[in-house]
Amino acid sequence: VMFGSEHVVPFFPALIGNLGSFAFDFAARQKIGGTHMASFITEQLPVLPLETFKRGTAWSTLPLLAWIFPRVLELCYTAWDLEPFSRDIGYGGSPFLWDVERRFQLRCELDATFFHLYGLNREDSAYVMDTFPIVRKNDEKSHGEYRTKRVILERYDALAESARNGQVYQSSMDPAPASFRRVHAPRLPGNQRVALDSAAKSLLSLVYIFLQHTREE
Repeated sequence: VMFGSEHVVPFFPALIGNLGSFAFDFAARQKIGGTHMASFITEQLPVLPLETFKRGTAWSTLPLLAWIFPRVLELCYTAWDLEPFSRDIGYGGSPFLWDVERRFQLRCELDATFFHLYGLNREDSAYVMDTFPIVRKNDEKSHGEYRTKRVILERYDALAESARNGQVYQSSMDPAPASFRRVHAPRLPGNQRVALDSAAKSLLSLVYIFLQHTREE
């Protein structure tokens, strides 16, 4: 559970991306000696400061927060239940469709980004990825290779190349992250919605009528 003042709330997507990254997970595991995370351990974890996300990036014309925001938004906001969260961080549209492949690509771009932000070179990033044997095992079972590591390093290289050449990074995702083309239909106004219980009762009534009609025939 996260609590913060109003000026901190817009940075929640960056924090979510940070805490969910492989780079952060690796660092956290170096601090934990057992199965519990005490408060004194939490205080030592290398969460990037808010000032980091206010700065620009070497691979985009956008501030870092604006670059991370759409990727985390599409990953997190996939159901109307999370509408209050989306409103709090400044998004007023519909939730995004759940697309397994897009979610994988979004996570890979975010992980590559955070490897750069933590100052890890390519060899360091590859080593960190090799410390996740379960991810490797699942990938090799499903794809015949350690796909997550390969794609993250590909994104890492692409970001590094853009930064080196002073060019804007071009995401391979089509449409772009958090595109309105990937959202659910707008929600009906409250007075037009049918409660689940009412809908269930109506369905059961129709089934009962159908069965009665079938029996009479």
